[in-house]
Amino acid sequence: MAEDRRTLWVALNLVLSDSLRAAQKVVAHFPDLEDVFRASSKKLAAIGVEKEKAAALTSPRLFEHASRTISWLSNKGYFLLTVEDMDYPPNLKEIFDPPFVLYGAGRPEALREPAVAVVGARRPSPYGRATAEKLAKDLAASGLTVVSGLARGIDSIAHWGALDSGRTVAVLGSGLDDIYPPENKGLFRKIAEGGAVITEFPPEMPPFSFHFPLRNRVISGLSLATVVVEATRQSGSLITARLSLEQNRDVMAVPGCPASDLSRGTNWLIKSGAKL
Repeated sequence: MAEDRRTLWVALNLVLSDSLRAAQKVVAHFPDLEDVFRASSKKLAAIGVEKEKAAALTSPRLFEHASRTISWLSNKGYFLLTVEDMDYPPNLKEIFDPPFVLYGAGRPEALREPAVAVVGARRPSPYGRATAEKLAKDLAASGLTVVSGLARGIDSIAHWGALDSGRTVAVLGSGLDDIYPPENKGLFRKIAEGGAVITEFPPEMPPFSFHFPLRNRVISGLSLATVVVEATRQSGSLITARLSLEQNRDVMAVPGCPASDLSRGTNWLIKSGAKL
C-alpha cells in the first residue's frame, strides 16, 4: 500500500511539479489522493488546473510513467521521499509550501541534519570567492550541513568548501537526469558521496528559468539560516533571503565594498536588518 501511495504522489508530481499553486489546490480539494485521478478533466480545471495538465492527470498512461520513474530511480541507486514519509526532512516540512515529492541522490539522512544555506552571486569577486569558501568550510567543520543550489559562482564554491571538512546538500532547479550547469556533474557526484542532491522536479525535467525561484524556497526551507555572500539588488539570492524570512528562519549577509555592485544586495540586506 505504501508503494501504491508513492506511485500516486509521483504521478501527481509528473504533471504538476512546476505548477505549485495548482498542486496545492488539488491536494487541498481531494483529501484522498486517489480521488484526484478519478476526477474528470472538467472538475480539475474548475479548481485551477490548466486544461492540458487536467487532461494529463486523467490519462491512463500516467501511472505507467510514474512506475517507470520509480524504477529508474531504483536502478540508479537514487532515493524518493514523499511528504508522507517519516524520513522527509522535518525543517522543510514546516514551510507553507513543501514539495510533495523529493527525488534524490546520495544519503537521505543528510537532509535531516542541522543546516545553513550559503548562496550568492554567479560571478563573484575574489573577495566573495574566498569568503564563501571559508564560511562553508568552517560551517561544515562545526558539524552543520551547508545547503546551496549547485549553480555557478558562490553556490559551487560553497559546496566545494564544505566538502573540504564535512557535508553539503545541493538543491537543483532541474531533474536528476539533466544536471545544470553541466560542468558541475563531477561536483554532483562528489556531493552525493557523503551528502545529498535533491530536486522536486522529475528526472527528465530541463532547468527552466522559472524553476529556480521554486528551488530557492527548498534551499531556505531545509536550513536554519541563510547566508548571502555577494549579491546585486536584482540577485536571485535576495529571493532566497526573503523566503527564509517568510519561513521564520534567520538571514545573514556578508558586507562588502559600497562601490561594488556585487555588494549592493548584501549591504541592503544588512541595512534592512540581516545579521552580519
